[in-house]
Amino acid sequence: MYTQNTTLPETLRHRRQKLAELIDFPAILWSGGSSPRNFPANTFPYRANSHFLYFAGISLQNAAIRLEGGNLQLFIDDPHPSSALWHGETPTREEIAARIGADDARPMAELADYLENAATLSVQDAATWTQQTQLLDRWILPKNQPEGIDLDLAKAIVSLRLTHDAAALVELRKAAAVSVQAHKAGMAATPKAKLEAEVRAAMEAVIMGHNMTTAYTSIVTVHGEVLHNGHYYHSLQPGDLLLADVGAETETGWAADITRTWPISGKFSSTQRDIYDIVLAAHDACIEQIAPGVEYADIHLLAATAIAEGLVDLGILQGKPEDLVKMDLHALFFPHGIGHLLGLDVHDMEDLGDVAGYDEGRKRSSRFGLSYLRLNRPLHPGMLVTIEPGFYQVPAILNDPKIRSQYQYLVNWERLEQFADVRGIRIEDDVLVTESGSEVLTAALPTQASAIEDLLEFPKLSQNHD
Repeated sequence: MYTQNTTLPETLRHRRQKLAELIDFPAILWSGGSSPRNFPANTFPYRANSHFLYFAGISLQNAAIRLEGGNLQLFIDDPHPSSALWHGETPTREEIAARIGADDARPMAELADYLENAATLSVQDAATWTQQTQLLDRWILPKNQPEGIDLDLAKAIVSLRLTHDAAALVELRKAAAVSVQAHKAGMAATPKAKLEAEVRAAMEAVIMGHNMTTAYTSIVTVHGEVLHNGHYYHSLQPGDLLLADVGAETETGWAADITRTWPISGKFSSTQRDIYDIVLAAHDACIEQIAPGVEYADIHLLAATAIAEGLVDLGILQGKPEDLVKMDLHALFFPHGIGHLLGLDVHDMEDLGDVAGYDEGRKRSSRFGLSYLRLNRPLHPGMLVTIEPGFYQVPAILNDPKIRSQYQYLVNWERLEQFADVRGIRIEDDVLVTESGSEVLTAALPTQASAIEDLLEFPKLSQNHD
């Protein structure tokens, strides 16, 4: 085993040697290329394919690596002489090869000579997966599940990336620490902010200031019931809750994922606090149970039961919590899964569909309360998962006449109306499975309602104020 001081070439060599123990055929992984927006010279921000990054270590455009028997061949063209005018001096192929410990380095045109019996995984940009399809003479499409030798490669890479080595954990801790700072900056900015966009700007400024990017499109919204809300134009009004789901990504691609919910006015209302404490109870109960050998699906059901129990105590649901969960009543307010894998992507390896998220032989449930579960595996030391229970009042669900009729005796709709000031609440942390239990990488960001209120920097009232 190696330490946190292990060099990049040593880390990458160790990873590809472990891959060589799992497969007896060559693997070729493409990095992908940039995609234009409206005209060729104006491109979207580039992000290398994560499987490529895992074995190459650095973000390269229009490159490929060939892995066989623990060796790495790099295929990339030297920069065109004219590129220095626009992009400055860039490393040569040989310099890049030395940096990552490649055994060989060749121009991309020679890749065609090294394709025999090779497996691969699709990338997301069309130009590259078209090239993959043409060179390998079989369909390599992002929307298709890998098959045959490609599926064997996918399973081997999943087995490696499911648990994180020391070098990965160094990066994941960096991403978590910066994300915590970003959330604290968002809370501090809230008292003077007029729009969601201003809070988002304060949070992302911290991430950019650490030479990182966001790991996904930030969610900063007073409409927390919209699970992936990407708009930031709503005004911040007293009485609203602000839900912020924002995470940093390090220069080498490793991600964090944190959600907190806080009151615009600086104090939770009594109804908001009641619901917040239910979500927090589910959050804490789940983290307490994280340990090797525990089924992640059981963690999800634990959250569902805790939320159902809390809603029964508040008089919103009626019945035994365990029975309500079996009927998927909790999913009216908690429709998504308890979390997902976290690593080189915020939803790590989901480009492979359920190959990564679901253990061999398992399939997604058709139940409303389980169908969105992204991870269904026993936990192992070194796995990093999110724990993110929530409560949402989604009009499309709660106003559906069929649902109203089906659950008319199990939901106290009049009582629910008293909680109209709670659109959405989510609390999310990044949890590492250890040999003896778990470690919350994002624990430096409080979750208790009173501690959240303390981070909101509202002017202190005079003691003589009436």
